[in-house]
Amino acid sequence: MEFAGFGQVKKKRVLEIGTGLGADHQKFSEAGAVLYGIDLTRRAVEHTQRRFRVFGLNTNLQVADAEDLAFENESFDFVYSWGVLHHTPNTERAVAEASRVLKPGGTAKIMIYHKYSFVGLMLWIRYALLRLKPMTPLSEIYSQYLESPGTKAYSIAEARELFGGKFTNVDIEVVLTHGDLLSSAVGQRHRGLVLQVARLIWPRWLIRTFFKKYGLFLLITATK
Repeated sequence: MEFAGFGQVKKKRVLEIGTGLGADHQKFSEAGAVLYGIDLTRRAVEHTQRRFRVFGLNTNLQVADAEDLAFENESFDFVYSWGVLHHTPNTERAVAEASRVLKPGGTAKIMIYHKYSFVGLMLWIRYALLRLKPMTPLSEIYSQYLESPGTKAYSIAEARELFGGKFTNVDIEVVLTHGDLLSSAVGQRHRGLVLQVARLIWPRWLIRTFFKKYGLFLLITATK
């Protein structure tokens, strides 16, 4: 699966929101993009800068907030963000900023978390049902127990509403992850006997065959 569209960016102005360790950013540069990137942390920007120096690649990086991009309107042909905007305090504003800096006809490819996923179900069972608090909303479960505090997840309908007013066309694909399939290691705070047993009996084939729409990743391709 190549959601990012590295093969579509040669000579195009590309902005990555949230460069992280720079792996995808490197691929955009190698594909010939005129590349820009931001991250909220200086450490991430400096790491990506070192990475690019090692490989002899070019980019324009800065420490910046996704909710307040320091670029002119309609500056980019392509905006990309993987697993970042659901961490921002005001995700709607961050999506609006991504749209603002995108040229008419340009494409945004953004991954955010899907509310109705097997990951969400497992977290709810452990941190709500088994604690005799079954009415705990999924929004609270994701916010407290998946990654950093305040992490959000969206239903398909909510994602369409989030992007729909800012883009002319929005396509959404749901993808199962290693987390949904219990096929990889988990964070230390989630480990325990219950999880060990679940990993042994987890019906991966059944999930892949009949429940593909309940993955954690919402892959959003939006055209301005």
